[in-house]
Amino acid sequence: KVIWTLLAAAVGCASSLPVGDDSLCSAEELAKYSITFTGKWSQAAFPKQYPLYRPPAQWSAMLGVTHSSDYSMWKKNEYASNGVRDFAEKGEAWVLMKEIEEAGEKIQSVHGIFSAPAISSGTGQTSTELEVHPRHPLVSFVVRIVPSPDWFVGIDSLNLCEDDHWLEEVTVDLFPYDAGTDSGFTFSSPNFATIPQDTVTEITCSSPSHPANSFYYPKLKILPPIAQVTMVKIKKNLLGLPAPYDNMPDKSNEVIDIVS
Repeated sequence: KVIWTLLAAAVGCASSLPVGDDSLCSAEELAKYSITFTGKWSQAAFPKQYPLYRPPAQWSAMLGVTHSSDYSMWKKNEYASNGVRDFAEKGEAWVLMKEIEEAGEKIQSVHGIFSAPAISSGTGQTSTELEVHPRHPLVSFVVRIVPSPDWFVGIDSLNLCEDDHWLEEVTVDLFPYDAGTDSGFTFSSPNFATIPQDTVTEITCSSPSHPANSFYYPKLKILPPIAQVTMVKIKKNLLGLPAPYDNMPDKSNEVIDIVS
């Protein structure tokens, strides 16, 4: 709980201090969204080496931030931070939370954080709410694929502001990414650190082009989406005020990797 308290102070400052002009939008001051993550990782869609036990296919908790363009949680073709590495490999959130806290303190680039519970199977839904601000209109999050060496799905810096208004609804299909920190080829591969570390890459039906890879489907042109996320703007109530919103989770920051 300590890290959540520290981050609360950091993002409290972030919402009131200026950031780079490229983050500005002219929409109303704040907007709140519901965010729903839907797992589509079924044995029918992804039959190869589909994890049935020890552990079965499932998803970690979602960890996300609303932020300005001065902050990046993760980015394709760039190196994953230590926090993203720990989250992608083990579902541990402590280091990533510290990185978010430091970004909020040093460059006031983080407005808030959000999290949603884990899903105990490859298919299912989890949801929460988030808040964006004209100076912090971007959304990023990660969800670990369990089990896997260092694979995850997520969004990098999705802008919910369009000129002078907030988008009403956004749906994004999600595909697997490799954090570039573990060289395992299959869902259940033993730990095998990638040295030197590689960049974050999208996993496709043909890349990595090794027959042992769990997502290698040479007869497909593209993989089907393994998950999907939908964000819907929450309408104001009759008094013209948004529904109550708690910007900070009230539980431990520990992300439980294996769900019984």
